[in-house]
Parts: sequence; C-alpha cells; structure tokens
Amino acid sequence: MLARMTSSDPRPGNTYPHLFTPLDLGFCTLPNRVLMGSMHTGLEDRARDFGKLAEYFAVRARGGVGLMVTGGFSPNVAGWLKPFSSRLSSHWQAAKHRRITEAVHAAGGRICLQILHAGRYGYHPFSVAPSAIKSPITPFTPRALSGRGVERTIRDFVRCATRARDAGYDGVEIMGSEGYLINQFLAERSNRRNDRWGGSAESRMRLPVQIVQRTREAVGRDFIIIYRLSMLDLVDRAQAWDEIVALAKHVEAAGATLINTGIGWHEARIPTIVTSVPRAAFAWVTRRMKQHVRIPLITTNRINMPEVAESVLARGDADMVSMARPFLADPDWVAKARGGRAALINPCIACNQACLDHVFENKRASCLMNPRACYETELVDTPLVAKKHFAVIGAGPAGLACATTLAQRGHRVTLYEKSSEIGGQFNLARRIPGKEEFNEPLRYWGNLLAETGVDVRLGTHAAAAMLRAQNYDATIVATGVTPRDPRIPGQGHPMVIGYRDAVMGIRPIGRRVAIIGAGGIGFDVAEFLTQPAPSPTTDIARWTREWGVDTSLAQRGGLDKPQVEESPREVWLLQRTAGRPGKRLNKTTGWVHRAALKAKGVHMLGGVTYREIDDAGLHVTIDGEARTLAVDNVIICAGQESNRALADELIAAGVTVHVIGGADVAAELDAKRAIRQATQLATGL
Repeated sequence: MLARMTSSDPRPGNTYPHLFTPLDLGFCTLPNRVLMGSMHTGLEDRARDFGKLAEYFAVRARGGVGLMVTGGFSPNVAGWLKPFSSRLSSHWQAAKHRRITEAVHAAGGRICLQILHAGRYGYHPFSVAPSAIKSPITPFTPRALSGRGVERTIRDFVRCATRARDAGYDGVEIMGSEGYLINQFLAERSNRRNDRWGGSAESRMRLPVQIVQRTREAVGRDFIIIYRLSMLDLVDRAQAWDEIVALAKHVEAAGATLINTGIGWHEARIPTIVTSVPRAAFAWVTRRMKQHVRIPLITTNRINMPEVAESVLARGDADMVSMARPFLADPDWVAKARGGRAALINPCIACNQACLDHVFENKRASCLMNPRACYETELVDTPLVAKKHFAVIGAGPAGLACATTLAQRGHRVTLYEKSSEIGGQFNLARRIPGKEEFNEPLRYWGNLLAETGVDVRLGTHAAAAMLRAQNYDATIVATGVTPRDPRIPGQGHPMVIGYRDAVMGIRPIGRRVAIIGAGGIGFDVAEFLTQPAPSPTTDIARWTREWGVDTSLAQRGGLDKPQVEESPREVWLLQRTAGRPGKRLNKTTGWVHRAALKAKGVHMLGGVTYREIDDAGLHVTIDGEARTLAVDNVIICAGQESNRALADELIAAGVTVHVIGGADVAAELDAKRAIRQATQLATGL
C-alpha cells in the first residue's frame, strides 16, 4: 500500500494562513512565522568549514525560512562547549562570518547568531559558573566567577553581539536556557552566591537583564535580540513560575525583540525532544506566558509538520514557531508548505541518530532522513550523462531512498517489493508506542514515488531469472535482513514468537513474556508489550502525567510525581552480554528507553545463558545461578543476518548489482547508514 498526499487545498498560502502571516518587528518584517532554531552542526567550530556552513544556511534561506539562528558561539574561551569550539570575540573572527551572512542575504534570508556560554556544561578545565558546583553530565568542576569576572562576562556577551552586527548578522539570540551559564545563575541548584549576582531571585536574574540591556545599548534599535528564556526547567531547586514571569518582563523592558521558549536543562530526566514526546507538547507553557508580555513569543519542541505549527499559532499559543531538526530533514519545508505541497515534506522523526547523537560524538551533524544535510557542498548529484533503467529490489528505507533519488535525477526506476506495502522495518517501528512518527516517512516516500514516476510493483517476488530477462542497466538489491537463529534448544516450542509476528499482532501474547535480545529491537518490543493502548505519545496530558511534568506550574522547575500507568504484562528483557542492557543504545535517546522500561517494572538482565525452552518456560543461567522463568511466551530478538541470496545469484549470473542497506551489512538495524548509503549510490549512477 502506498501512502498518498493528504493536502486537500493545493492553493499556495491558503492552507496555513497563520503560518504565513508576516510578523512586523517594528524595524523589519519577517515574511512568515517560522524560525529555524539553533542547531549545532559541528561546522561552526572551524573557520575552514564556513563555506559549507554558508551553503547549509543559504539552501534553507532559499527554502523560505522567515528567520534563522546559528549554532551557539561562545563569547569567550571560558564559555567554550569544548576546547577550540565555536567562538566569536574578535574582528578577525567576525570577518570570516561574512561568508555566512552574505550567502544568506543573497538568498533572501535573515539570520541571527546565537551567543552561548556553556558555564559548567563546558567540557574543558577552564569552565566557569556562578558557583563551583559540578554538573552531573560533565567531568570538570567549574571555577566560581568573581564579581569582576561576572562583569567581564557581560562585556564579552555585548562584544560578541557587536561583532555579530559587524559580521552582517541581522541579530543575536542570547542563550538563557537549557542549563547553560545564564540559566545556572537563575537557579538555586547552581547559584549559591550571596553577592549582587545571587541570593534573592531578583539578584539571580540580574545577569541576563544586564546582558540584554547593555547589548541593546551597544547594537542600536534596528537589530534583532532574541532572548531564549527557560520557561520550564524540569530540574529541582530551579525557578518558580512567578520568577520566570518577572524575568520575562525585565527582559522585555531591557530591549529584547523576541522571547524564545526554552524547555528543560540538559541534566533533566524528562525527555523533551525525542520521538516519544508528543507533538507541540510544551506549547502550553508559552501560551501561559503570553498574558504577561507584549513582545512576540516563540514556542518550540516537537513541532515538525505544517499542520502542527498552524494549530499552535491558530490557538494563540505563540506568535512564531521554532523548528531546528525539521530543517535538517527538509530545507524546503516552508516553500513546500506555502506551495500546497506539504505532503512532500521530508519529515523529522525526532530520532536524533544523525543530528544530536553525532554532535555528542564530536561528529558533523546530518539527518537520518536527509543525509545531504550539512553535506550540501559534498553529497551532490554527478552530471547525468544518459538516462538509464534501474531495478530496485526491496521497498525498505534503503530501497525507497535509492529509488526516489534515482528518479529525481531523471532515471527510469522499477521498484519491486514482495509484501503489500512499502516501508520494510519502518512498518514495525511505526507500531511501537512512542514511534508513531515513523508513519511520516512512509507518507513522504509514498507521495514521492508517485511524484517522480517510479514504477512500483508491490506483492511481487523479484526472481533472478525475471530480472535478467528485463535487461536492466543495473539492479540495486535492498532486500534487508532475516532474523538470526539463536540456536536455543526448544526454540521451536509453540510459546516462542519471532519479533515481527509479535509486533504485527499475528499471534496473541500472554501476560508473562521473556524477550531474548536487548538491542534496539528488543527494547522496542519491550515498549510494545508494556504500554497500554493507545500510546500516550498522542495525548499530551497523559504523557505529562506519565513523566511527572507539573502543568499547573505550582512546583519549582515544573516537576511533579510521575503517575506511571501499570504495564499489562510482566516482562523480562535479557541479553547474553554481561552488563546493563541498553548501554549501546543511542546516547540522546537510550536513557529515555531505559527509564521508561524501568518505570514499567521490566526486569532487565545481562550475562544470561539460555539453556532450554519447554512447557515450564525459559531455562536460563544468570550469574552462575540456574533459573526458570515461568513465562507464557518467549520473543526472539537475537539480531539479524543479511538477506543477500538474490544478490549472490545475480552476481554469479554476471548481472551488474549494487547491494545496499541491511542486505549489505546487518550487524544492527541501521536506517541512518542504509539511507545514506542508498543516497550516495544513487547520486553517482
């Protein structure tokens, strides 16, 4: 089954009237209500990469974004996120930024530079903070700033803003949220000072107010100042709501043009941007602030599609919406929404695998769905010498990415898929509670297949003889994976179920379940088994209760006691490898999965030897002790093997073959690698 376009009104601009209403800032007018929020890509850290960064922003400016914000630049060395990372403090540094601003302005866009001082989040021994209190997520204890040090820091912020103006930026965003330095001054948990920069709430907010006020005095009236305000800290001993409101009023009076919503500190234990967070889950807090200030407010977090943004604006929750990762996924997001082509928007599914995970691993950011992101000058199509006819076998992520890229380049493509629907492993992922966003890629690819004229043949087994007879110029094999055989005695017992049958609902599952294998699939199956239907991902009120977010804002930091819904099953999640299950999950999302399953009472055990499966259950040895888990079902998630039998047969017959995705490497299901490999291949054929 192919997903089809759902936009009922193809007329440009009519479908999203609030989204495309201009915003008058007094000295300039933004063409729409879309802010491309700050996203560190790794290209900011070296001036030699500014050409790539310039094209990255220019592409998105051409796509129609109303206003963009760069990744964070430190105002001084102490504010580095890591040694020798992005900084703007001198004339010679400002001169190099002109390459970025000139490219954006030539493309018709506007751009602000984000000023970010890491404070105690700095991953280096020179870090400073309001008090010498180590953060739980960095190894260095910061040095407490002296009174004169605070004054110097304010001057450094102002100097950074003036350098940004000199470099041609249209404004700056002062980063006052997410637990960075300014936020650290505002909260009792990190500010134990008793001088004019600490103690009372009024004294703690002096730093951001002084930064905004002095910046406005230095840059003049016709320069955008966005203040990123932490409206919901989600940590204890943080700001109270009345303090946050007071700060917003002071920031407005000090000269801010816009206030952007910040949600959560990096050390918070409540997820804020992963795919299991409901769409626009925090717009309510921006709406709460609107009654207290007159300047425009921007809301953010988990806004990824035009209908979500439009509904937020139509309800009056905010005056603008901020999105960062969606513009990694599709630089033409705005143009497609305005032109009645929203169904062809390449979606951000909030997986974090190629963006935030890369940044935390000191790699360049990109996007699982769009591997060209941040590689705009490198991952480009080779000149098309002649149109060819390609067969692509398998309509999973690799096959879909390859087929659509080939067709966009002008080639003729026939796509074979043995099942009745496109999607491959994404059809399993989208059924996992918290991964409903995986429906969006299938919508996108389905529409793109139709748009580009790919000949899609569902329910068709592509035999080697038939492919040879068609005389294709080349065959791309993307046949995916098959489950690995764990070779456990008794695994043919009726209680044993494969993960695909479990997730697809082909067989009923009892109340006591053991899962063999604690990789990504094992965790997905555990969440599938423990989450009552429907998933709280689609219900903001239910999700906030589950994670303990105080929407009344009566508690400091917006923290409440989690009200976890009881799991309908008792589940054991097991792995052969010693140690804690889930250690190899992605950095920015793994902790969320572990926390969710722990709250549901899942028994997560490592170092397990599987001895036998029989009527009594699963017989195992754990830490040298023999145990029998009296379960109703055992679900096998013991890894995968490449399904490359067709490729081998074609190669043996002398056919030109390219093998991609899981059919090539199946060590762990990796859509990021598969889509990138497919795109790279297709751009060169």
